[in-house]
Amino acid sequence: MIVQVVVDVPTGGTDRLFDYKVPDHLQEIIESGMRVIVPFGPRKVQGFVISSTIETDIDKLKDIDEVLDVTPVLTPELLELGDWLTTSALCFKITAYQAMLPAALKAKYKKEVKLTHKECLSQLPFELRKWFEHRDVVLWEEFLGTDDKPLIALIKKAVTDGFLEVIYKVNDKVTKKMIKVVKPISYENLSMQLEELDKRAQKQKQVIEYFLKHPNQISVNALIELANTTRSTLKSLIDKGILSEEDVEVARDPYANRIFKKTVPLQLTTNQEAVIQPIYQSINEGRHQTFLIHGVTGSGKTEVYLQSIAKVLEEGKEAIVLVPEISLTPQMVQRFKERFGSLVAVLHSALSTGEKYDEWRKIHHGRVKVVVGARSAIFAPFKNIGIIIIDEEHEATYKQEENPRYHARDVAIKRANFYKCPLILGSATPSLETYARSKKGVYRLLEMLERVNDVKLPTVEVVDMREELKSGNRSMFSNALFEKLTQRLNRGEQSVLFLNRRGYSTFVMCRDCGYVAQCPHCDISLTYHQTSRSLKCHYCGHQEKMPQKCSSCDSEHIRFFGSGTQKVEEEIAKVLPGARVIRMDVDTTRKKGSHERLLTQFGEGKADILLGTQMIAKGLDFPNITLVGVLAADSMLHLPDFRASERTFQLLTQVSGRAGRHQLPGEVVIQTYTPEHYSIDFVRDHDFISFFEKEMGIRKLQSYPPYYFITVIQVSHPEITKVIEITDKITAFVRRSLSEKSIVLGPVACSIPRIKDRYRYQCMIKYKNEPTLVNILKEVIENYKREINQGNLQVSIDMNPFVLM
Repeated sequence: MIVQVVVDVPTGGTDRLFDYKVPDHLQEIIESGMRVIVPFGPRKVQGFVISSTIETDIDKLKDIDEVLDVTPVLTPELLELGDWLTTSALCFKITAYQAMLPAALKAKYKKEVKLTHKECLSQLPFELRKWFEHRDVVLWEEFLGTDDKPLIALIKKAVTDGFLEVIYKVNDKVTKKMIKVVKPISYENLSMQLEELDKRAQKQKQVIEYFLKHPNQISVNALIELANTTRSTLKSLIDKGILSEEDVEVARDPYANRIFKKTVPLQLTTNQEAVIQPIYQSINEGRHQTFLIHGVTGSGKTEVYLQSIAKVLEEGKEAIVLVPEISLTPQMVQRFKERFGSLVAVLHSALSTGEKYDEWRKIHHGRVKVVVGARSAIFAPFKNIGIIIIDEEHEATYKQEENPRYHARDVAIKRANFYKCPLILGSATPSLETYARSKKGVYRLLEMLERVNDVKLPTVEVVDMREELKSGNRSMFSNALFEKLTQRLNRGEQSVLFLNRRGYSTFVMCRDCGYVAQCPHCDISLTYHQTSRSLKCHYCGHQEKMPQKCSSCDSEHIRFFGSGTQKVEEEIAKVLPGARVIRMDVDTTRKKGSHERLLTQFGEGKADILLGTQMIAKGLDFPNITLVGVLAADSMLHLPDFRASERTFQLLTQVSGRAGRHQLPGEVVIQTYTPEHYSIDFVRDHDFISFFEKEMGIRKLQSYPPYYFITVIQVSHPEITKVIEITDKITAFVRRSLSEKSIVLGPVACSIPRIKDRYRYQCMIKYKNEPTLVNILKEVIENYKREINQGNLQVSIDMNPFVLM
C-alpha cells in the first residue's frame, strides 16, 4: 500500500505530495486525513496523509514510521478544502492544512488511550481488556512496545465504537485539566461496611449512604458539598479501604462557572417571519443558497439566526456561527448557550490553547452541534453541516493577514456548497462587494429595516469641532456632548464614549524643534502610555521610557499631541468627577476573562460611562444605554486605503446602534472636523443606500472593488536598495505578463515603509479577468525562491486584500 503525504517542510521545493510505503502492521489503521511521522532526508518530520495509490514512479520508497492518530483529524471534505485553499490563497499545502487544526496538535505531546467509561471495560476484546482492568489510561508507547501488531487495529475499532478515546497530552504548557474524584472500592460491600462502622462516625455514614443512592464516582469538592462532609472524613474512608481516590481529566470549559438560563424561541415579527421563510425553504430542499440579511442595528437578526439553527438541529445537522472578534463573543455566546445549552462549543482567541483544544475535541467527537467563534472556527471539523452564519459580515477581521491569507466568507461559501446548505451573511452595513452581489442576484437579499417592537433608531447630531474651537472650547468634549453626558448622569442612564485610539496620546513632539519620538525599528511615531509612563510602538512592541528632554535639541518643552483612551479617562475625571468609568481597550482587556468581567460590571450598572476602542462598537446590547459619543470621527477617514470611507461609515453606524435599543430613546453625538464628508453625513440619517450609491460611483471611477479585483505583491528586505530593485523587477515582469485590460501600479513604498527593521515596497494589480494570474504569481515566487529561503527576502502575495497599510 502506498500513501501520498504532505510533509511539514514549508518551502517551494517541498510543496507537493510525497509517496511513502505503508508497513504491513499499519495497513489496517492508516486513512487519509491522519497525521504521520515520516523520514524526510536525514530527519523525521510530521505530515498529513492526503490519499492512497497503488502505483508510483519511485523505485525505492521509504516506509511510514508512525501513525499519530487513531481517527483522521481532517475529514475528506477538509482535505478537499485545503487543496482549494492552496490555490485561492497562494499558500503552501502544509500551511493550509495546519490552519484547520488547534495549536495543541502542532505541539510536542504524549498520546494516551483512555477508557471512555468504566462500564465500557466489559465491551472490549480480551486482548485490550487486560490493559485497562486496573487503570483508565494507557500510554500509546506501551502498545507500540509490544510485538502484538493487530492490537492497534483493535484500538482503532474500539475508538470507532466509542469504548476508547485517544487524547493528546501536550508536553509544554498545554496539559489536561485534572480533578480528584472518589468512588467506593466495592459497591457490593457498601451495605456491610455501613453496618460495621462505629456508631459515632456519623459523617462517614453520610458519605456511604450517599454512594448507596448514587453509585457513581464524584469529584471530591462536589461530594463534600452534597454529602455535607469534610476532607478529613473522606481521608478516613480512604485509609479504611472503603473509598479510592484518583485524578481524572475533565474538559476545560471556559463557561463552566456560568449559569445559562434556558430560553425559548421568541414570537417572530412579521418582518422576521418574512426573512426566515426563504432560509427554511433552502434547508428543507437541501440546496445551497447565500443570503444577505441587511438589517439595521436592533432589528432582531440574532433571533432569526437562532431559529434557523433550531430548524437545522431538528434534522440532525450542525451549525457554524462566526462572529468578527472577541467583542461580540460574550453576549453572543450567552444567547446561544441559553437556547442550545451544552450543544454549543466556543472557538476564539481569548481561550487558552488547552481550552481551544478541548472545544475542538468536542466538535471532532460529535459531542456538540453548534460552534460559535471567530474567523478560524470556519474550519470546525463537522461532518454534516446544515447552516453557516457570518454575523457582521463586513468586518475586516474575517480576512486573515498572515498565511494562509483566506477570507472566512470565501471558505464558508465553499463549505456551504459542499454540504448543500444555506449561508447567511448578516450586517447593518454590508460590505460594498457583498451588497453589490445581492443586487446582481448572486446572493439573495433579505431586508430588516426596522427595529423590533417599534423601537426607533437613535437621533444623530454631528458636531463641527472647528466651530467649537472658534467659540473658545478647547476641550475634547463639545458643549453638546458634555451637556448630554451630564443629563445621563443626573437621570441614572448610561453612556458609551468611542475613541479609535488606545494609549494616552497619539504622539510626543518637541515644541521647540518639532522632533517627534519615532520607533527605531519602524517608520512610525511612538504612542505614550500613562500607566507605564513609557512610549510604545504598536507594530513591533518596542518600548522606551518617556524622555525628560528632546533627544534632538535638548529642549524640555515636550508636549503630548492627540488623545488616547487613557487621556480621555483622565479628562472625564476632571470635568465629571462623579462619573464612574470603565475603560475597554487592548491594555485593560489583556488578562484572561477581563473583557467579560468589565462588560458584566457595566451591565449590572456599576459604571455610568463605558469608554473604549473598536471592541465596544459592536454587539453590546444594554437597555440603559441612551447616549453614544464619538470623540474623533475622522480618525479612520484619512488613512491611505480605498476602503477608509466605507470603514468610517460602518464603524459610526455600528457604534451609533448601541444607543436606545430598548424602551429608552437613544441619542448619538458625532464629533468631527469634516462634517461635510459624505460618509459622516449619511450616518446622520442611517442612510446606507445613499452611501452605497455614492461610494460605488467613486470605486468605479478609480477601478476598485467591486468593479475590479485587486492583488498586492509586497516585498520586504533589510536593505532599501535591494527592496526597490526587486520590487521594480517584479512589477515589470507582472506588467509584461498580464493583458492590457489589467492595471499594474507601482512599485511604491508601503504606507508604513519600515517595520521591524525591514523596508517594505509593493505593487498592486487591478483586474477583471486574468485566468493565468495564479500561475504568473507562482512564477514570481519561483524566480526568487533561493533568496527567500536564505531568509533576507520576503515576498508576500495577498489576493483581494482588506488592509492596504
